[in-house]
Amino acid sequence: MSKKILIVDDDVAFGVMLRTWFQKHGWDVALASSLEGALREHGAARFDLILSDLRLPDGDGIMLLTELREKKIMTPFIIMTGYADVQTAVNAIKLGAFDYLKKPITPDVLEQKIEAALQQPTQPKKEPKTPPQTLTQSVVKGNSPVIQRVYKHISLVAPTKMSVLILGESGTGKEYIARMIHEQSGRKNNPFVAVDCGSLSMELAPSELFGHIKGSFTSAIADKKGVFEVAKGGTVFLDEVGNLPYEVQKQLLRALQEQKVRPVGSAQDINVDVRIIAATNEDLMGAIEKDAFRQDLYHRINEFSIEVPPLRERLEDLEEFAYHFLAQANEELGKDVKRITPDAIEMMKQHRWDGNLRELRNVIRRATLFAENQEITVDTLPVLTSRLQKSKPDDDMALQPGDEKEQIVAALRKARGNKTVAARLLQVDRKTLYNKMHLYGLEL
Repeated sequence: MSKKILIVDDDVAFGVMLRTWFQKHGWDVALASSLEGALREHGAARFDLILSDLRLPDGDGIMLLTELREKKIMTPFIIMTGYADVQTAVNAIKLGAFDYLKKPITPDVLEQKIEAALQQPTQPKKEPKTPPQTLTQSVVKGNSPVIQRVYKHISLVAPTKMSVLILGESGTGKEYIARMIHEQSGRKNNPFVAVDCGSLSMELAPSELFGHIKGSFTSAIADKKGVFEVAKGGTVFLDEVGNLPYEVQKQLLRALQEQKVRPVGSAQDINVDVRIIAATNEDLMGAIEKDAFRQDLYHRINEFSIEVPPLRERLEDLEEFAYHFLAQANEELGKDVKRITPDAIEMMKQHRWDGNLRELRNVIRRATLFAENQEITVDTLPVLTSRLQKSKPDDDMALQPGDEKEQIVAALRKARGNKTVAARLLQVDRKTLYNKMHLYGLEL
């Protein structure tokens, strides 16, 4: 049986090149272009090796590594980067990465590292057994009035069969909300399968969603169950549903209406029983007006909607979340940081948190790593010192006809390389930004 590798890189050309190299060497390869996409892939399959870029559009390779280690997944992990620095190397190795490679990567060196990585143990160290925790027990929920309304809506809709559309910015915890709905439903003992719709191309989507039979296309070397069949009796979470190709939306609508799917290459339908929860940070109504999203599909997935507030609208919860992430970071990093100073809390409350809870968790993790005297202070939050924003981003940076390249460069500079923020400044979605960066030869 061939070994399986997950390659995570938002440079599509580089990812395809690596995939080709690994396939020639007998590997079964999965590609992801984002942190969330990688987590989706790893949720659907297990891998013998993970090769991840450091910088990703919605986080970094260290965040992916930490997510997996939190779940006691010890898959050998190698980080790639074109931005080698000592701090990053320390973070990656301390968190459990096997190795750290700087681009461009030499095949001989990569082959040596892979051979060594595969000799590493893939089972976590045995720990004393503790009672199992559910998702709602292990995560801080927050007490602000705005988030309490969200939890009330969850308790109302979870026991029903209604499809739910979760709205909110990137990093607000939309998948966590989806999992809460699943766990409070009658389907909680059946699978919860998440799909990153942003990573599904027109060619890939039918196979991923509906499955295929052996020989239906060149690389179909075996039968494969699609997401809908894998999740039978449970819940399918369609993350960033607004990024689905238009033709795939039509196929998805048929599957939802008829509760049947037809694997690629098959002449037979398969009955499926799933609940749909979708999420997006896009303006779907605007997409409908531009004929980029089907109105009939919108109404099918939006029988009930929940809007998750951004962190800046629930700052009452920030300190509670900060200490929750501090406890996680202490365990991950083997530290014993006990306190976040009031000045540090106040500085965090002045930050915009465009990356929301995901950004807060990352900031706390890094601050914990470099904290001294068992406390996080303003001095251990340099990333906030340099990025502190007390006013809203400029509204005059929307992408206009003309020299688009200069406008994109200016937005990326203002966003300090954060593509999610840059896309928001330019008032385009992330996929559009990536496409234009490729078009103009800008480094991703």
